[in-house]
Amino acid sequence: MRVVFLSPTYPPEMRQFTRGLAEVGAEVLGVGDGHPDAELRPYLRDYLQVPAIMDEEDVIARVHAWLRGREIDRILANWEPLVIVAARLREKFGIPGMSVDAVRGFRDKQLMKERVAAAGLRVPRARRVRTAAEVWSALEEIGYPAILKPISGAGSADTYKVEDRADLERVLPRMGHVVEGSVEEFIDGEEHTYDTVCIDGKPAYESVTQYVPNAIEMRSQEWVSPIMLSIRDLSQPNLAGGIELGRRVLGALGMGDGMTHMEWFRKRDGEVVFGEVACRPGGARVVDMMNYTSDIDLFREWARVATHRRFEAPRDRKYNVGLTFKRAQGQGRITRIEGLREFLARYGRWVVEETLLRPGTPRRDWKATLLSDGYVTVRHPDWDEARRMAFAVATDIQMYAS
Repeated sequence: MRVVFLSPTYPPEMRQFTRGLAEVGAEVLGVGDGHPDAELRPYLRDYLQVPAIMDEEDVIARVHAWLRGREIDRILANWEPLVIVAARLREKFGIPGMSVDAVRGFRDKQLMKERVAAAGLRVPRARRVRTAAEVWSALEEIGYPAILKPISGAGSADTYKVEDRADLERVLPRMGHVVEGSVEEFIDGEEHTYDTVCIDGKPAYESVTQYVPNAIEMRSQEWVSPIMLSIRDLSQPNLAGGIELGRRVLGALGMGDGMTHMEWFRKRDGEVVFGEVACRPGGARVVDMMNYTSDIDLFREWARVATHRRFEAPRDRKYNVGLTFKRAQGQGRITRIEGLREFLARYGRWVVEETLLRPGTPRRDWKATLLSDGYVTVRHPDWDEARRMAFAVATDIQMYAS
């Protein structure tokens, strides 16, 4: 099985997917603008370095010339900006996999909502916008509060909640670089993910994670310690609607083989509302949380599904997993961490990862990465215990910088 994998060096988790491909027996041909290091090189049979991985036309031309005379079985990408390029290359070479049209339904947020709504599913009211005038017009129709986001964005980048006209006047200048956007109804409710590994659009593995607070607040309030909680028991009645919604969304959009990451809301009255979905794995350590939940390696299982269309890992869910991101108070370099020693003394047996930046390390840009200044991951079979520990990371550990 010879596989072309786009951008094996970045984002960092792509290294794990590259490893997974090699471990299930694939011959991996990497394409990217980074430099594979000594740790990654053993998983790559060959590598094409391109000047700019985001330059679609140049990448397609270079890959076409590079692969001439070689038989290829799969062309894959797990980074959001490259899923369309991978689909275009598949069509160019006649390689099995999701078409450009199908992938566009996962990438274009307005088209996505239109297709999901056409299947009879509840989506936020939304309008595609290209100019400031169209934004104002859309808000007259949809009303405040509303969400303004890029049509083809990833995660919560360039995504804003606007409460009123004054709010919009402050936000619009920040969106000047966005060519095409979406104005959509703000949904007030608990926010969850629905993550899968699919074979021919049918989930072979499913997972649900709760965001505390919701994603837009995580990205807009520096003082918040964002929490993600992977839920062990998926048979709970309050999750049934979201899981059923997720399965139907995948059918409506024509999902093929691979991982998906969807966000959905549960309102106070119990109504479930679609948020958005991508035909790639979730970022911000979501795959790691799923691995810790079931004690499996989904980097490898994704590779097995993508190449051999089989899922062989156990599906048992053993733990609830809580991941809490921390942001230091102040700017500059980390000066001290308070409460970590006491937290580890109390809960250390349930801690599976702790990556807080140590004193002397420069703070990260919290707006550019949800990983912020590090995170702590805990797990426990009992939901209340896992939740309590995740919140204790948020409240009992403090980081400072100057």
